[in-house]
Amino acid sequence: MTAGFQLTFLGSGSAFYIGDRLGENWQSNLLIEAPSGRRLLLDCGSDIRFSLMERGLQATDIDDVFISHLHADHIGGLEWLAFQTKFSTQGRKPNLYASKAIMGDLWTHSLRGGLGCLEGEDASMRSYFDIHPIARNKGFEWEGVQFRLVQVVHVMAGSELSPSFGLLFTLGSTRVFFTSDTQYTPSQIHRFYQEADLILHDCETGACQSGVHARYEQLIALPDEIRKKMWLYHYQPGQKRDACADGFAGWVEKGQQFAFPLQSCHAA
Repeated sequence: MTAGFQLTFLGSGSAFYIGDRLGENWQSNLLIEAPSGRRLLLDCGSDIRFSLMERGLQATDIDDVFISHLHADHIGGLEWLAFQTKFSTQGRKPNLYASKAIMGDLWTHSLRGGLGCLEGEDASMRSYFDIHPIARNKGFEWEGVQFRLVQVVHVMAGSELSPSFGLLFTLGSTRVFFTSDTQYTPSQIHRFYQEADLILHDCETGACQSGVHARYEQLIALPDEIRKKMWLYHYQPGQKRDACADGFAGWVEKGQQFAFPLQSCHAA
């Protein structure tokens, strides 16, 4: 049990990291630990088994999972987590939180091929998880914390916006805006920048411009008061500019932790 909430970046790299072989980083999946000891994963990417192991954790230590969108560096470890928890001696299902806009496709297009095969059972998502589809403009409650889903612009697939969601939540007395994967769209999310005390922001740094992530060269144009509370993550291997010198809070490193002490009822 902890004295407050703690948020740990199991990794802070993009999908292009290959574990410790390139740059000693993992994909950008986050772990929030509550004072009760309960653990929530924010995304569950392909290398989650290794990034958890590095922290001394295994699948059965995870109680709850939130999924932001359907790319493999955010969902590629769910099959492993599902099988590990289902066939463990504990037999306890994690809670799975995701927008209704992606929950169906998460099973039919991503997980069913592997998880749909269970001996003697017509398997579904509910065979492995207690699922909590989240309605539009809603959120979910976890350990007394209200998590609000914020739809961001990540990929325009043909004529439709592919659903991707960040989160706005308060730990202790700190208001946190976690963007997940997003393009540079300050006009759409400016009010969340303003509302937050701490911003955890997607930042592309590679030479190839994907067009679906915010780039450092774009984020540096944000006002000083926004940059100074913004930590940058989901970057590519290689050299990076001096974020602190450019007015940002900094680059998130693998294993970096943010502590949020419990707010006293007697605080001024």
